[in-house]
Amino acid sequence: MPLGRRLMHPALACEVLGLRLWEEQPADIVAELRTLWSRYGVLVFRRQALGEAELARFCALFGPLERTVRTDWASQAVPEVGLISNLKDAQGQSIGGLGDGEIEWHSDQSYMMHPATGAGLYALELPPEGGTTSWVDLRAAYAGMPERLRREVAKRRAVFSYVKRLAGYQEGSRTISEDAKRQTPPVTHTLLHNHPVTGEAALYLDKTTTVGVAGMGDNAAAALLDEIYEAAVRPEHVYTHHWQVGDLLLWDNGFTMHRREPFDANARRLMKRTTMRLDPSRHIIPEGALAG
Repeated sequence: MPLGRRLMHPALACEVLGLRLWEEQPADIVAELRTLWSRYGVLVFRRQALGEAELARFCALFGPLERTVRTDWASQAVPEVGLISNLKDAQGQSIGGLGDGEIEWHSDQSYMMHPATGAGLYALELPPEGGTTSWVDLRAAYAGMPERLRREVAKRRAVFSYVKRLAGYQEGSRTISEDAKRQTPPVTHTLLHNHPVTGEAALYLDKTTTVGVAGMGDNAAAALLDEIYEAAVRPEHVYTHHWQVGDLLLWDNGFTMHRREPFDANARRLMKRTTMRLDPSRHIIPEGALAG
């Protein structure tokens, strides 16, 4: 029987109905989910009750799980699961990362040579207001840009740096180990990719890590990137998710960016996060080069 589904956005987000993700999924269901995810940037699963091992097992159906560069955010029980939270432990230390502030439009792991573009986020505790997450469809964004700007984007590589992202984190989250620095030197990625299944062209952007455009001066690069971002994040390209406890969302960083609204620092928010290496025959996997 085909999966039940409900569109949350005409082309970007789809809710999958009727699955209990803590159970083993039949091969035909897994195949249908993989096909669905190659089309939609965001898959939504509601009313799930998942332990960390169950969360990791389900997400691994789509590709090998990867441990985050920020090992201080990793679960002690299942290191492939990261904690995204403003909560603190009995000693007053943060149990996870990213606190309660606004997070700008970004694409996970854009600062890596070979990004693991799949991601999952599971909601356990939520503030009464705020903390919504939005995604933008970078296929539609490219299609909607003026022809002049599309031509300019097609021949450019942007420079991505993890140092810029760290500078945007809240105080206390800016430290990075020497090993992590070695893993994340500045890299370049093309600003435009084609989807391996549909052939659609999609931008590849990250406002929190992009520091320039290869072959362009700083002022010209900044002006071009500002114009691209302004054109990309038009409201019609955006899906905003209002979280409920038990929601699991999977998203494809290959043709989306996402952002988070801030929330009250005194409210509790606990999310559990996974990162997956998706199949390059079904998903956009940017191939980077060292900058410089």
